[in-house]
Amino acid sequence: MTTSTITAAPAGTFSVDPSHSRVEFAVKHLGIATVKGTFGSFEGTLELGADLSQARASGRVDAASIDTQEDKRDAHLRSADFFDVERFPALSFESTGIRPLDDDRFEITGDLTIRGVTREVHLVAELLGAETDPWGNERVGLEVSGQLNRGEFGLTWNQVLGSGNMLVSDKVKLALEISAVRQG
Repeated sequence: MTTSTITAAPAGTFSVDPSHSRVEFAVKHLGIATVKGTFGSFEGTLELGADLSQARASGRVDAASIDTQEDKRDAHLRSADFFDVERFPALSFESTGIRPLDDDRFEITGDLTIRGVTREVHLVAELLGAETDPWGNERVGLEVSGQLNRGEFGLTWNQVLGSGNMLVSDKVKLALEISAVRQG
């Protein structure tokens, strides 16, 4: 494995700050419109070393905290048709490798678990930099994107429309805006 230095971020362990971060997803609805949603309750950890071979990322999302700005849809997404939050209350991610794409962007490979099903996913992270906030906390910022096929995780509920389009697309786009604070 080739090592690459992370120059824009200091080494250390950082915890995601939920009040300054966002976990968002987007899916096609009716084949013609995009519906976005967020998860309001989540946590994560970044372990940054002197090079990428030492970097790790992990996170956990409370499935019941889903919010698409429509109460009936959110209740359906929490049901056994989708996330089945009674049986599977959390989504989780654990990185297995990180490699550079260019000076500021990295591919993060890891295991994502939804509904008790674990699949490998590939995400692209852009390191936005590091800064000390007015209270003396050292922070790093990242934007992370990727996509997955929801059917691979057992999220298979759907309806075929008269046009042949599906009510909900299988492809789900992911977008995370992360601000993380150094621990210790």
